[in-house]
Amino acid sequence: MRLIYPPRCVACGEPVERDHALCARCWGELDFVTGLVCDACGLPLPGEEADDPVWCDDCLSAPRPWARGRAALLYRGRARGLVLAFKHGDRTDLARAASGWMLRAGRPILGPGMLVAPVPLHRWRLLRRRYNQSALLSRGVAEGAGAEHCPDLLVRLRATRPQEGMNAEARAANQAGAIAVGPRHRGRVAGRTVLLIDDVMTSGATLGAAAGACLAAGAAEVRVLVLARVAKAD
Repeated sequence: MRLIYPPRCVACGEPVERDHALCARCWGELDFVTGLVCDACGLPLPGEEADDPVWCDDCLSAPRPWARGRAALLYRGRARGLVLAFKHGDRTDLARAASGWMLRAGRPILGPGMLVAPVPLHRWRLLRRRYNQSALLSRGVAEGAGAEHCPDLLVRLRATRPQEGMNAEARAANQAGAIAVGPRHRGRVAGRTVLLIDDVMTSGATLGAAAGACLAAGAAEVRVLVLARVAKAD
């Protein structure tokens, strides 16, 4: 099978040594988040890594409803193209590589007994897209972390408008009351730490709504892990 289907770079298709990997050029073109980061939203910060948590100005001025967060990539350049292909271009094969990158970035916030769940899509959007990219990521993260996975923990109560072009306040209003824990899963949330998975974090409004739903259902704590983070400069 290797002779017929040799391993290819998940980004550009060039030959590589193993499956679900990047070639050296594409690896260098991806902005992986490393070093000192905001402990709440995963945004890279200037300075050297420290033992104590630090926070960006936005998270200090408006604390997040979740406790800790991390991101694997910055949403720009090659990373933006990969995320869009994964989200809208049926590149579901990217989930395995992407969840591996997320596991590496999320190592500081992973812990025993966590319940892993994706941010949900509304049923009509899921019908059009045919898959929830966040659920594919959450499955890979849960498997890699040896954690319990609940892909339908959260449900969309109503369809929200696309958020491109909205400011932070409009995004928050758009997501308010749109997500809840499914009634049959409320018992799984109570007293647990929930790790929410999404593909991209911009303002954090969607993750905030999802975290609020988990806390309202009795979660002890919520943490978030995303594939890509939109930096303020973007």
